[in-house]
Amino acid sequence: MYPETEFKDLTLTKSKYRWDLTTKVKGVLKYLGPAFIVSVAYVDPGNFATNITGGSVFNYNLIWVILWSNLMAIFLQTLSAKLGIATGFNLSQMCGKIFSKKVNWFLWTIACITAMATTLAEFLGASLGLYLLFRIPLTYAGVITVILTFIIVNLQKYGQRAVELVITVLVSVICIAYGFEVILADPKWTSVALHALVPSLPNSNALYVAVGMLGATVMPHVIYLHSALVQSRNKNSTKEEKARHLKMEKIDITIAMNIAFLVNSAMVIVSAAVFFSQGIAVDSIEQAHKSLQPLLGSLSSGAFGIALLASGLSSSAVGAMAGESLMDGFVNLKINTNLKRIITMAPGMIIILLGVNPMKALVSSQVILSFALPAAVIPLMIISSKKDIMGEMVNRPSTKVIGWIITSIIISLNLVLLFLTFTGKN
Repeated sequence: MYPETEFKDLTLTKSKYRWDLTTKVKGVLKYLGPAFIVSVAYVDPGNFATNITGGSVFNYNLIWVILWSNLMAIFLQTLSAKLGIATGFNLSQMCGKIFSKKVNWFLWTIACITAMATTLAEFLGASLGLYLLFRIPLTYAGVITVILTFIIVNLQKYGQRAVELVITVLVSVICIAYGFEVILADPKWTSVALHALVPSLPNSNALYVAVGMLGATVMPHVIYLHSALVQSRNKNSTKEEKARHLKMEKIDITIAMNIAFLVNSAMVIVSAAVFFSQGIAVDSIEQAHKSLQPLLGSLSSGAFGIALLASGLSSSAVGAMAGESLMDGFVNLKINTNLKRIITMAPGMIIILLGVNPMKALVSSQVILSFALPAAVIPLMIISSKKDIMGEMVNRPSTKVIGWIITSIIISLNLVLLFLTFTGKN
């Protein structure tokens, strides 16, 4: 038998271990949130459109695009968060401090167009979700989307944490809905694993879709937004506290962005397993919803509609938040907050009222974002590489090399997308 003192020591050790573990978990949870808001942009209605098309036309072949796009996104979002933590300002504010007035007015103009194009896609997605689920006419669905978006964004008056919780719930809804879809689809997991690791482009049309998937994944507005979202927790002034904040934010980014990766992969996997196997080339969100019902049942099409609605509402709110941050950062132009929200959502409502085909509007918005992406990535790389601004958090030489390679790849592929779009070679 062991002496009683040894049992006491063992009990104390276990208690201390549990206390330390609980403290560490609470410490991490305190910082979780900003990346979850950002991750919404990576599972927005634009992703639905490109991922469904990719899976239905090219089977599992383009899953690797989702993986590499996600890795690029993690890198860029980490740089944005680091810039915000190191400087105490967001990216648009830092642009205002560093670049000339002419450059900032140019960046401001691009950013405003970006905010409107982004919110257009997300606004239309939420409206389509309401239409598909409840058969509400698009005009009324648009009005409901405006109201719901305002409600979510106005939660900021209770603190950023309130918005983070709502967004996290909506992201969870998307995850659950697509998890259910994957179970019903019963995909070939060996093929999924193979095409996630081995790049392949069956033909030139696949290149167009692949570039579109990248364009729908790496979004300019959240590159700006992330540097603003970290400020609510950026109250520390010491180098050690900032270093800890960055470490925790990297954990936040890793968790949130990999959840986004799984959701995007699930979209391609379900589309490949259900539509490609039946020889159905899906080119619209509405067609995907209609086709799921006879193939997998009403529960599947309902889950799809719920996921789309949650995606549209959450991403509309995030787009409105990004618009608020972008419109007054570069040139210190003060605009009423509600007016900024109305400006960013107006194009979506106008599109619906004019009766423009929502899918064509979604494609056009992604093309606009392709133009705008360099205006976010290049300033981020320039500013985060300045020692006098970033201090000890300045980009290392290896980070600079990787960053500019990623920047070059993104810009080059988006130029390919624009060329293929305007020449009609897709």
